[in-house]
Order: sequence, then structure tokens, then C-alpha cells
Amino acid sequence: MKVIIHKILPALFGMLLMTGCKKSFLEREPYGGLPTADALKTVDDMETALNGVYADMRGSGLFGRAIPLIGDLLSDNVYLSPTNSNRYTSVYLANYTVNNTDVQGIWNGSYNTILDANNIINSSLTGTEKADEFRGEALAVRALMYFELVKHFAKPYTVDPGSMGVPLILTYDAFKKPTRNTVAEVYTQIEKDLKDAMPLMTLPRSSGYFSAAAAEALLARMYTFKADWPNALAAAEDVIDNSGYSLVTLNRVAGYWASNTPRNDGIETLFEIVNDLVGNAANDALASFYDQAAYGDALCSQSLYNMYSNTDVRKSLILTFSPRRGNVKVVNKYPNTSQPDKDEVKVIRMSEVFLIAAEAASHGGAASEALAKDYLNAVATERDPNFAGYLSTGAALLEDILLERRKELAFEGHRYWDLVRYNRDVVRVNLSNNYAGAPLVIPASSVRRIFPIPQSELDANPAIRTQQNPGY
Repeated sequence: MKVIIHKILPALFGMLLMTGCKKSFLEREPYGGLPTADALKTVDDMETALNGVYADMRGSGLFGRAIPLIGDLLSDNVYLSPTNSNRYTSVYLANYTVNNTDVQGIWNGSYNTILDANNIINSSLTGTEKADEFRGEALAVRALMYFELVKHFAKPYTVDPGSMGVPLILTYDAFKKPTRNTVAEVYTQIEKDLKDAMPLMTLPRSSGYFSAAAAEALLARMYTFKADWPNALAAAEDVIDNSGYSLVTLNRVAGYWASNTPRNDGIETLFEIVNDLVGNAANDALASFYDQAAYGDALCSQSLYNMYSNTDVRKSLILTFSPRRGNVKVVNKYPNTSQPDKDEVKVIRMSEVFLIAAEAASHGGAASEALAKDYLNAVATERDPNFAGYLSTGAALLEDILLERRKELAFEGHRYWDLVRYNRDVVRVNLSNNYAGAPLVIPASSVRRIFPIPQSELDANPAIRTQQNPGY
């Protein structure tokens, strides 16, 4: 069964918009406009509120489109067609400002989700499997949203963990005007939330809901952003060895991406954002930005396409012609735009977990390089039956892992962050005139490598008015 639509939040959000006053998104009214203890009286109330949290993430400002799209559009995987709808052009050109609506959408949407999750986390309801499950899922969602916030609005942990992160809001306080916590403090809270969440989630649920395995996979991802390789490897290996999830095999890849139904079979998808017949972003969905029958603005770069061999099944997920734009490379990982039931958006997959394990092991020196190659080749040889596997060592092995991540996780929003966490320049290769008029290099030193705190938030919260990111 797909995630139930949250009925209360949209009405509440509309009421907030109609007030006309400037209110920080960090001090938004809680679920139902009531204190948690009054609003959530039963476990059924918790479940209704949790369904609303999942619906929050489905919005086009978050995982419905912006987050997975920006992670490729700011990198060398995706470019904007010269004939476009004028969406995300400032992101593509890396010239966003404090009033950018895409930036504001991620900030507002993330804190909206966090505040709704907080009401479940802070509920007094305890002592049952369902209450534990719902609280655990809310903790995992809060961790995910803080992870996205600190990625987008703060310096990388590997650059300066003591720099300004984002405000941590863990309980409802109508009068609180929070300052920005440090990057390190935000990462510490993410780790705590995920570790607290994991033992609480014990009920069997579909891929449309967080699980203990998905939370541990997210924990492994978070450790890679800290360059905490021993913990990244331990968490990834625990998921691989003990979660019951498995990689999607070669003969099932096409069907896997064509499916628009949440999974219960433990194949590949640990967590995804579910779109159904009613709950979806419609024309504002991620798929519409790739589909040539919809906006179709975003196209696969020629440089990425050239990296796939002709026997690599992933190449078949990229079409080579658009009826509107001619001989361009069209992303077809999301083929259900024309269907009433839309494509799900993958957030965490087993292929990523294997590649996290490979990357973490590659940082362990020569003694663990064989292990790194085992995990790397488990993905690479399953996608290309004619590929015998990587044989590299040392620095070349890491480059092969990052290459495989680029190929496997393309169009899911990871490529830019791989470059960010290694503090590397974005270098776009202008093959087939893909990047005409766009910057070919976005230096690691550029102030535009992270987003500005939205001006609306600075206006509403004096405590962070002097804490804007440098250069804005």
C-alpha cells in the first residue's frame, strides 16, 4: 500500500501563508496548531502525522524534484537544454542569490518536515511496537533532512567541521530564535538520531517507509561525508551482511526502473519517496524534468554517456533521441510520467551501500584493497556482463570507485556531493556543445559551492542575520 496522503498539513500550510506576517520557518506552528501532547492522543494520530511527514518530503522543493535534480545539475552529469522552461537556470549557472526560490524551497521544505517529525518524536505515546516504529521512522526522517540541510547550506565537514552549520530544532518552542549550530554539531545530531532510530524500527514495511536497514545505510553515507572510513565500512557491511536486502541483478535492471510500485521483496531499494495516483508532484515531479513529453529541460551530458560501454545495461536507461530536441541524450530512469501512478524517487539503494563499502575499504591501505575491489566489482560486473572487473590499486582504485558511483547513481542526485566531499572542482566537459554559455568549472573555492541562507529567514530571525554564508 502506498503512503497515505497527509490531510492536515496542506491546510495548515495554506493558513500560514494567508496570515501575511513574516514568520521564521523555524518557528512554524506544530501539527494541528496544538502542543504535541494534545495533538497526538493515539498511535493512530502518530501514524497520520507520520504519513504527513512522508508527504512533506514528496514536495517538488525536496525529494519530489529539487534535491535529486540539483545533485546532478550542479555537476557534470546533466545540463539544461537551450530550449527550456527557465527553471533551475540559476542553479545550473551557479549564480543563485539570497532570494532564489529553489534555495528557499529546500530550506523551508526541510524545516517543515523536521518540525512535523519533531511532534512525533516528542510525543508522550510509548510502549507499543507501533509507537516505537513511528517514532523511529520520524527520527530517521529528521536525520535525513538535517543531512540535506547541512550539505546544501554549510561547508563540507572535511573542509571545516567547526564552521557554521544550520540551526538544530529538536523540540517545539514558539518563541525560540535559534542561531546556527556548527557543522560538527549537526553531524553529531544526525548520527544520534539514526542510532536512536534503528532499534525502534521492527515492523515490516514497504520501501516507502524508513527501516532499520535504511537508517544504517544512511548512517554509512553520512560517515563518508565525514571521511570516517572505519565506521562507514562497518555500517555498510552490516547492511550488506545482515539486512536481507540484495542488489538488483542484471536481468532485472530494466524492470526495476520501469516499476512504479513500492517494494516488499528486499531487492535493491532500501528507501524511496512514493508517488501514487493522488499523492505526487504532477508536472513538477523529477521525472517531468527529464521526460521529453513534459518539460524535458534536463539532459544527460555526452561525457557521462560516453562512459558506459555498449554492453552496460545502464546505457539502455538513456535514450539517444528527443522528438523535441533531436539528437540528444535523454534520461529514461523515470519512464512513468504519462501514467497516473508516477515514478518513485530512490533515496537509498543497495548498490550505493556496496559502493560505500568499496570506498571506505579503499581508504584502509593496501591490506583492504582486495575487499574494496570485491564490493566495487559486485556492482560493476552485474551491470556489464562483458566487464571482467577493476584491477586498480592505490589512488587509481579510488578514482574507479568514484567513476562507478557516477555511472550507477546518475540522475539520483549524488554526483555533485561526491565532488564536494572530496573538495574537488566541478569540471564540465563541453562535448556536443552541451555546456554552451554555462560555467565549465565551478571551483571548490567558489562561494557558490554552498547555498545562501534565504533572505526571508534572515528577515524573520535576527539571531542568524549576521550568520549569512560568506559571499552573499
